[in-house]
Amino acid sequence: MEGYPGVSGGDSTKQQERHYYLLSELQTLVKDLPSSFQQRLSYNTLSDLALALIDGTVYEIVQGLLDIQHLTEKNLYNQRQKLHCEHQGLKQDLTRKHKDALQSCKSHNLALLKTNQQAELEALEIRVKDEQRMMDKKIVAEMDQKVIDQQNTLEKAGVPGFYITTNPQELTMQMNLLELILKLQQKESGVF
Repeated sequence: MEGYPGVSGGDSTKQQERHYYLLSELQTLVKDLPSSFQQRLSYNTLSDLALALIDGTVYEIVQGLLDIQHLTEKNLYNQRQKLHCEHQGLKQDLTRKHKDALQSCKSHNLALLKTNQQAELEALEIRVKDEQRMMDKKIVAEMDQKVIDQQNTLEKAGVPGFYITTNPQELTMQMNLLELILKLQQKESGVF
């Protein structure tokens, strides 16, 4: 039997034992997935995944990708919160400006002032909505790019089932594979 990448070639029996152990654990974990996904995960796919996990490198890669994703999500959330706070400040400033203008307004100009203030408020609401929509589009685009980066990294690392796709079924399958990897990693962290 050939040696596995990252595992010293001296003891192929240990490599084979580790492969069988990982395969057995994966087969057990797969039972928790919806049956439609269980059917798509053949013995060969699980065996290939077990081979990819033998030396622990994939665990480290997945953890690094998770860390990057969490930092990205936190950063994007903070950007959106900052925009939200800026919008709240603009609304408060406009309300204050309108209140001051109403207090100093002559009664014969009141109707015109209220009409102008309503137009100003509507323009601000449109601006806020547009800026929020643009921010949300930016967030979605950035998260989509993160998914592509993750798929690319895992594909290059030789993890079966990973390649760049936007197909929702394939994305769900990849998410299930990641879930298997993470559950196995958690289980193994207690072993080592």
